Amino acid sequence: MEGAEDRVPSLFVVPFTLFFVVLILFSALLFGRTDLAVLSLLVMGTAGGAKLWARRGLSSVHCRGVVDRTRVFPGEKLAYTIEAANGKFLPVWFQVRTYVDGLLGANPDEKHLKKGADLLWHQRAQFRWDLIAERRGVHPLGPVHLAAGDLFGFFSSEKSLDETLSVIVYPRLIPLKPFVLPRRDLFGRPGVKSPVQDPVYVLGTHDYQPWHPSKYIHWKASSRHSRLQVKVFEPSAQEKVLLAVRVDAFARERAQAEFEQTLEVVASLAARLDGEGYALGLVTNGDMVGEGSGAVPVGRHPGQLSAILEALARLRMEPRLAFLEALRGGARSLWDTSCICFAYEEDGMGRAVEDHFGRRRVPVTSVVCHVSPPAEGEGRGVRATAHRLGEMCLR
Repeated sequence: MEGAEDRVPSLFVVPFTLFFVVLILFSALLFGRTDLAVLSLLVMGTAGGAKLWARRGLSSVHCRGVVDRTRVFPGEKLAYTIEAANGKFLPVWFQVRTYVDGLLGANPDEKHLKKGADLLWHQRAQFRWDLIAERRGVHPLGPVHLAAGDLFGFFSSEKSLDETLSVIVYPRLIPLKPFVLPRRDLFGRPGVKSPVQDPVYVLGTHDYQPWHPSKYIHWKASSRHSRLQVKVFEPSAQEKVLLAVRVDAFARERAQAEFEQTLEVVASLAARLDGEGYALGLVTNGDMVGEGSGAVPVGRHPGQLSAILEALARLRMEPRLAFLEALRGGARSLWDTSCICFAYEEDGMGRAVEDHFGRRRVPVTSVVCHVSPPAEGEGRGVRATAHRLGEMCLR
């Protein structure tokens, strides 16, 4: 049951009041007033008992936080619940306080969530908040601060839980205009229509037939199934796309709004290409929140899009290393791959990136937020292989 979230401290908490009670007791004993002496002893006993009660308040009280969804998009709802159980015979007044950042509750201006209840002996209680994801990122729920005391509200004891929950908010998905990718199909026939299979990308296995080449037998799977299994490959002409995000210029220009818009476009493009059957990968030179190296190898499997969206959610607008170094470390195998590079503006690094991919015969398309005016005598704007970010959005 819900109790008062904030309790007004009793006068017994004030040391001056206790001193005044002791003074009354001394006077009552001095002048032989038994009634005042008994009343003073009763008040002091109540205060002492309440103090001991409060000290035992958090013992055998177990508490944990639960969230129904840990990965959401901006604007989606999630339920955050703190479960508390009083495992002792002594009833207590109990209160939980927790901190949310990047998540909105019933009151958008409130970042601290607080609820209280009276827990009787061996009673359980749940404190629930319906939250809305406000913005992209990794948002912690907690730490959780617990307070417990006597049912009179005279005294209380507090402690904090070390465990924290994290909610990953993906970038917002927005509608995009049709976007043409530079293609590198072996025979000009994409997908499963290709007559050539790529032995690098193994999709799975199935039963061996006499017309299958023996070199494609999967011996481990055959041993597991007690019959011959042959590998199933992806077609070599399957389009593979590497999404690259340069963070350094955004950080230098402090372009937070443009950075968030860029990540929304990258996430939306990744979702579209994944739905069309493309193999996707991601590389960035930005720092990551928590786990993650900033590189998702190009591949096609059910968790590929989630891995890319989570990397974009963890990405911070702070460069971790040079972009070319990130490309060399996170995008080593680029055979039959196209690249789309997202940056704040066209600069010398953009041309160095094109040279890097050009030496590997990888077609690259640049998408920039800001176009710098051409220098005197240059007479050039955005290159033919580059696009403005705003041109890709429908809104």
